[in-house]
Amino acid sequence: MARIPESEIERLKSEISLERLIEAAGIELKRAGADLIGTCPFHADKTPSLVVSPRKNLWHCLGACQAGGTVIDWVMRMQRVSFRHAVELLRNDPSLAAGLKPAAPSARVRKLPPPVALDADDQALLSQVIDYYHETLKQSPEALAYLKARGINHLEAIDKFRLGFANRTLGLRLPEKTRKAGAQLRTRLQAVGIYRDSGHERYNGSLVVPVCDEARRITEVYGRKVNDNLRAGTAKHLYLPEECRAAGRGVWNAEALAASKEIILCEALIDALTFWCAGYRNVTSAYGTSGFTEDHLAAMKRYGTERVLIAYDRDQAGERAAEKLAERLIAEGIEAWRIEFPKGMDANEYALKVTPTTKSLGVAIRKALWLGRGKPRGEIETVAVIEPPIASAKTLPAPACERAASSLVAQAAKEENQQPLPATPAPALPAAEVAAEVKESEIAFTFGENEQVRRYRVRGLGKNLGYDVMKVNVLVAKGELFFVDTLDLYAARARSAYVAQAAVELKVTDEVVKTDLGRVLLKLEALQEENIRRALEPKVPAAVAIDAAAREAALALLRDPRLFDRLLVDFEAIGIVGERTNKLVAYLAAVSRKLDSPLAVVLQSSSAAGKSSLMDAVLSLMPEEERVKYSAMTGQSLFYMGETNLKHKILAIVEEEGASRASYALKLLQSEGELTIASTGKDPQTGNLITHEYRVEGPVMIFLTTTAIEIDEELLNRCLVLSIDEGREQTKAIHTLQRARHTLEGLIARAGRADILTVHRNAQRLLRPLAVLNPY
Repeated sequence: MARIPESEIERLKSEISLERLIEAAGIELKRAGADLIGTCPFHADKTPSLVVSPRKNLWHCLGACQAGGTVIDWVMRMQRVSFRHAVELLRNDPSLAAGLKPAAPSARVRKLPPPVALDADDQALLSQVIDYYHETLKQSPEALAYLKARGINHLEAIDKFRLGFANRTLGLRLPEKTRKAGAQLRTRLQAVGIYRDSGHERYNGSLVVPVCDEARRITEVYGRKVNDNLRAGTAKHLYLPEECRAAGRGVWNAEALAASKEIILCEALIDALTFWCAGYRNVTSAYGTSGFTEDHLAAMKRYGTERVLIAYDRDQAGERAAEKLAERLIAEGIEAWRIEFPKGMDANEYALKVTPTTKSLGVAIRKALWLGRGKPRGEIETVAVIEPPIASAKTLPAPACERAASSLVAQAAKEENQQPLPATPAPALPAAEVAAEVKESEIAFTFGENEQVRRYRVRGLGKNLGYDVMKVNVLVAKGELFFVDTLDLYAARARSAYVAQAAVELKVTDEVVKTDLGRVLLKLEALQEENIRRALEPKVPAAVAIDAAAREAALALLRDPRLFDRLLVDFEAIGIVGERTNKLVAYLAAVSRKLDSPLAVVLQSSSAAGKSSLMDAVLSLMPEEERVKYSAMTGQSLFYMGETNLKHKILAIVEEEGASRASYALKLLQSEGELTIASTGKDPQTGNLITHEYRVEGPVMIFLTTTAIEIDEELLNRCLVLSIDEGREQTKAIHTLQRARHTLEGLIARAGRADILTVHRNAQRLLRPLAVLNPY
């Protein structure tokens, strides 16, 4: 359901004069101090009991009805309409909202004119609805905010493609369904797919994008919910029912095929609009991964499309669909390329994260992978492919994401006499590769020969993770002469100043330095692109490799029938004596991190009794990559840990008191298995404050120590509390062990500690959760 923005409601309450609205209804108001008094129309008693406060724009009846409220409440009561209907009346014409007397309970005549005609044919009816949605979008702050958030708030695009918004007001403008005209109109709208069988608008709460053929007839209507917080089972993407749309669904932006032999083909209309708004007008869209239709192919053949750049999402479904589509295009003699975004991203998401959009999409187009070019059916049945070199005639290369992009594309283009893939309006890449020595902290270039050798050193490129800035430190030297400055290479004035001053210092012409700096800039752009791609790729921790010998040693430990006895021996070898029960329970609790419902442990003792030593010993037997340890935590630190950074890991906190401000989050993470928080931050595109959602997934094994005598009851309910042995015998055993460490045997045992830990950590890495059925 489309929600009326709170800002719009507040605007109506403050901007529309309640006094004028009531007087327009024929009710006389008289001044009484700061307020106005009149006769309330909502009950029979005609004693002046209606009080209106112009300063607050509120009304209240002191008589029989005791009603009151804002201008919206007045219209709801006066016209006997719903809240949404009242808002729509006030939006369109407050004079209609006023009325001359309260509506009768049986009143069924709409105040607002219907936007559709009963005598219109199906196509005209559908077009009238799209026009109504189009006008609604222009007046809807909610819809315009959604377009802005998706980077497609382009006025020309809104008008050209008749973008609309369904905000549940169409029904308020139709005659009541109990009237003949209202029932007939709803039946007609159901027949064209705008209304569901349930009597509700199909596209409620959705951005609406019509698909038109070359005669401007609507062949399909796409809807995208503007609110992602939907009930389970509610679809975000909507289309007309199959029986209501054209057989092939038509082609969106079909004029692009007539204007260009090269077409960008997206998976979704939002992605296609993203390209269009960025200046790439030769774009069209399929209707999902399986939505490339016969209409698309027929249009491409009719207009002689030579090259298709497949810009499907970079997820598993998108990759499979792109590969299948490439086979189909190549078989029809159309050349296929694959535009690759970072893994998991689509065109819109990539364009929003990497700005400016025109440049980022241009870079993605230039780096597209060539998939092949064939002959139309009926001619020689061969397909040119990149890899493998001995592939059969109809075999496509390995998935594009598995191949080296730049070298293969260059080789393929050379073999097939391809022209460089255009990416207008983005600039073209240099014809030759610029040689550079790339180090972790700097990039070095060398230009010229003999006495004219010029060496450039660039630092600070790694900080530039946006396409709109290239602020670096550049040093240029020629022999003993040098010049160094920090500048933004994308700022023409700063670049010109650098060229002029460097030329003076090096005693060369401006053109020499200008040419050098241009080549440096082009190379830095390529390196910056790699840095940004790496930054956007999801960070997956590298798996620890275990060789055959280490694996056998770990399996021998796990298969030992006296595993617990061996555990106790190894605990003593790494410095922990006594505490038999505590050691085993804490160890098993740490192993439970692998399960969906792990245990939580609190080690309790007085200060310096050994609880931290026991925690460290248990943690040392666990793999480093599966444990996180802190001395203290702030109140909201857990909410920003990263979505999967704690999943199936141990979260150890040295002292429970140090995490007191995070206790609520700890309890929630233990009981719910996840954390979510909504936080306010700036939109990187607009600078406006927006709400960001952060999520941390569990489950996680929580390991705490505490010196507190009284433990929080809620924490107590969620944890195993283990008390450290502080008796005389335990203290004596600890002292004996400490003295033994300084003997020859102790030194030898300490040398073998690393081997013990390695075996245990590898054993933990081999563990996998297993479902166990207990028949008893």
